[in-house]
Amino acid sequence: MADKCILKCVLDRNPNEPEFHQAVTEVFHSLEPVLDKHPQFVEAKLFERIAEPERVIMFRVPWMDDKGKIQVNRGYRIQFNSAIGPYKGGLRFHKTVNLSILKFLGFEQIFKNSLTGLPMGGGKGGSDFDPHGKSDNEVMRFCQSFMNELFRYIDEDVDVPAGDIGVGGREVGYLFGQWKKLTRKPTGVLTGKGLTFGGSLVRNEATGYGLLYFVEEMLKTRDQSVEGKVVVSSGSGNASIYAVQKAQAMGAKVVAMSDSDGYIYDRNGIDLSIVKRIKELERGRIKEYLKYRKNAEYREGSAGIWSVKCDVALPNATQNEIDAKSAKALIDNGVIAVAEGANMPTMPDAVKLFQKAGVMFGPGKAANAGGVATSGLEMSQNSLRLSWSFEEVDQKLKNIMKNIFWSAWDASEKYSTKGNLVDGANIAGFMKVANAMMAQGLI
Repeated sequence: MADKCILKCVLDRNPNEPEFHQAVTEVFHSLEPVLDKHPQFVEAKLFERIAEPERVIMFRVPWMDDKGKIQVNRGYRIQFNSAIGPYKGGLRFHKTVNLSILKFLGFEQIFKNSLTGLPMGGGKGGSDFDPHGKSDNEVMRFCQSFMNELFRYIDEDVDVPAGDIGVGGREVGYLFGQWKKLTRKPTGVLTGKGLTFGGSLVRNEATGYGLLYFVEEMLKTRDQSVEGKVVVSSGSGNASIYAVQKAQAMGAKVVAMSDSDGYIYDRNGIDLSIVKRIKELERGRIKEYLKYRKNAEYREGSAGIWSVKCDVALPNATQNEIDAKSAKALIDNGVIAVAEGANMPTMPDAVKLFQKAGVMFGPGKAANAGGVATSGLEMSQNSLRLSWSFEEVDQKLKNIMKNIFWSAWDASEKYSTKGNLVDGANIAGFMKVANAMMAQGLI
């Protein structure tokens, strides 16, 4: 068995970082058979090296609000691993952002990016700034101040940030505009850009669409499909909206969605046009759905969404949203597949319950890789100075997600945990990075 001191040393070096500990522990346990089979990885201390970011950048972000008052936030960029390509990963603007969360996200990003088959390393960044409730001018001033420092460390061949929670098209536009002003380089240093200045078709839809392409492959292993399934999707941001759109297009009935306040249940199937109007145009709360659909139900408390009976559950909101109690409720109600559209939304004990019950489980680093995969495709289009059609990008995304699924499936089978996609995704993602690091010497 792999030396448990490896894991203990990593955890001890990073105290008081619970989210990072959770991510590192999960990956280490998946890799134990790999480390046993490849002692050269242990001798080279590959796990310890991968778990240590190549660079952590932290900086202050001063900006002025609409009342003329100076505000100060904290900014981060974690350049985690560049063994297979430039650092690639989103920027998150949310009040909960801290070093532990960004390190967990950056660590996961290494393996997620590896699984796509594209030459991208892992990184993550963001700020404890919350854009909700801020005016466009306040968001612009913050983004410009944030980029005034970040621009020193990013470049299209070094580090290519993207959006994440709190960083959508508006924020990416402001960040990119300031980058151009500072560098005089109208290049593709950020992805998720608008279509008029280098963005890619399908980028908005990519995480949700990719999630359903992954789910379809999961179900095929049991001679089933998405068609006819009852689906619950938590969240009501980009990932959830477009997962619902693709699920409905594939013949499923989606009956519940949520936000941080509570969830809606519509037994006749969610009317996605209403959710889009509320969230994308009005920037309102999910409970306003009842103004348009009188027969729908709304309940306070977003965790309650997992009590809704369904065949397929898609946690698309945030980390650790499914605990053991929620997992048991889903299992008791007959769920057959769970796939993570968010990053690490299922707690470890809940994952074990799903696996023990024979529920198919797709981990986020594989199932939600569609977003970063399409970011990689945006980078390719920027480098070529051309744009692909929606159909071209969508087909490339579908092929990438199929390849991710089967890479994870084959790795789980090779290391005697057939069907365990958590182990398979971790192993498949790790092997590419590990072999690249071994070939490049002590980096």
